[in-house]
Amino acid sequence: MADALDPGHLIGHVKDAEYFELPRTLVEGGKLHLPQFRPAEEPVYQLQTGVEMLDSLVEPLDLRLTKFMVLEVVAAVLVATLFIWLAGRLSSGRAPRGRLWNLLEAMLLFLRNEVARPAIGKHDADRFLPFLWTVFFFILACNLLGMVPWMGSPTGALGATGALALVTFGVVVGSGTAKMGVVGFWTSQVPHMKLPLVLAIFLIPMIFAIEVLGLCIKHFVLSVRLLANMMAGHLVLAVLVAFVAAVGATVSSYFDPLFLGVSMASILGATALSLLELFVAFLQAYIFTFLSALFIGMAVHPH
Repeated sequence: MADALDPGHLIGHVKDAEYFELPRTLVEGGKLHLPQFRPAEEPVYQLQTGVEMLDSLVEPLDLRLTKFMVLEVVAAVLVATLFIWLAGRLSSGRAPRGRLWNLLEAMLLFLRNEVARPAIGKHDADRFLPFLWTVFFFILACNLLGMVPWMGSPTGALGATGALALVTFGVVVGSGTAKMGVVGFWTSQVPHMKLPLVLAIFLIPMIFAIEVLGLCIKHFVLSVRLLANMMAGHLVLAVLVAFVAAVGATVSSYFDPLFLGVSMASILGATALSLLELFVAFLQAYIFTFLSALFIGMAVHPH
């Protein structure tokens, strides 16, 4: 049996995999394997020893079907189903009735009035609301799936958060280009400065390169921030629960006071952190959406 507190063992519970981990009473071996298009391959390369956490994030580009892919589809279907239902209710013209209807409409209005319009401007914000609403609720659904036992959070993988950031980057560049044209958008990255010709020849290309690099870095950090917060939270929960297994392996009886004490402390700690993770799930979806709106606003209103 693997050491419950071994870093590799703990990371294996929170990273993407080709199977779902379920109780051994339900599935033989505790793993429900997903069908694959072809056998899994060995990683393309490995990082240096001593950085196992980063090493676990480097995987080959292949056609594997993983649990995060399945959960992303589940999240997308849930969001689509929920809001198709809501759109049908709104099209009737009736006043909002019921807790779910009021909750969803309140969240939509909050994102419009407190996120999109202040960041992008009232005149342009409504054009980007479908994108911002979709991003927020998709990330929120992925985050909340991580709270379901034996599931996982797709936003704890760099591939998922990187794809979301890449889509946001495309919207930012596309919206700025549509507003000012290709030349106008990229020239707007350099602040207007009155410089002597000699200085302008050297400084303007340098500033342009720095601004373009900064534009790319901002979206890269957007993906890493979401990844780090979600993965770290689940990793801490895994550590707390693993304390029970670690202590259980050292005692002779499950009625040992040491085992009972550690078990109670771990369960209470995991419960408290689960409540914190629930808050973080909403917070990180909000932060990603707010920063996306801010970057869009900076693209369409560079001055």
